[in-house]
Amino acid sequence: MFLTMNRFRVKTDHEAAFEEVWQSRDSHLKQVGGFVSFHLMKGDAEDGIRLYASHTLWRDRASFEAWTKSEAFRAAHKGAKSSAEMYDGPPVLEVFDSIQELS
Repeated sequence: MFLTMNRFRVKTDHEAAFEEVWQSRDSHLKQVGGFVSFHLMKGDAEDGIRLYASHTLWRDRASFEAWTKSEAFRAAHKGAKSSAEMYDGPPVLEVFDSIQELS
């Protein structure tokens, strides 16, 4: 398994708009080979900033990398820069290879 995580620092007066963007968009993930699951997580707020994280689980790193080069990726991220005013800085991408799984 391979996990990608984007961390977002969202201005608290833009939380509703941020959540609407994510809940109403077509991520195009379900038709991508190697995609396992996606979660958008809402964290704590402090000093006018709310933390969010998107977690995407992939079968392997190659599946994720193939998605980033696909038309589905471009379609899912179309217009992302138009929402820049809601963020306190750019998202931070972190990636993880699984070394242990319990289920």
